[in-house]
Amino acid sequence: MNEKIEKSDDEWRQELSEAEFSVCRMAGTEPPFSGVYYDHKESGHYLCRCCGALLFSSESKYDSGSGWPSYWQPANDDAITTSEDMAHGMRRVEVRCAACDSHLGHVFPDGPQPTGLRYCINSLSLQFDKG
Repeated sequence: MNEKIEKSDDEWRQELSEAEFSVCRMAGTEPPFSGVYYDHKESGHYLCRCCGALLFSSESKYDSGSGWPSYWQPANDDAITTSEDMAHGMRRVEVRCAACDSHLGHVFPDGPQPTGLRYCINSLSLQFDKG
């Protein structure tokens, strides 16, 4: 993997909207069914809003009914990192962009086969590329 992308909060604030900054840099969560990609069905790739790294493919996207874009696997093994998240009195596994450490969402063990995983991702942390 390449060197991590590191910027100050001020630099990120210049590049992101207030809502994007809240989700991506402060580990916030957009309300369910509010994001542009939760019901998005075009073929292509989902990239990190902050750095443009490839994160997920439309081929692994599915409708989980959760109100957030959901995927059963990342685009590749090096696309994301995970860590335990004990915030809000819950035990969850947080998902971040491996390239810039942007908060993406969480992964749960209730997804479809072949992985059985549900990567529940905030639309605000993504951008879409039809390519």
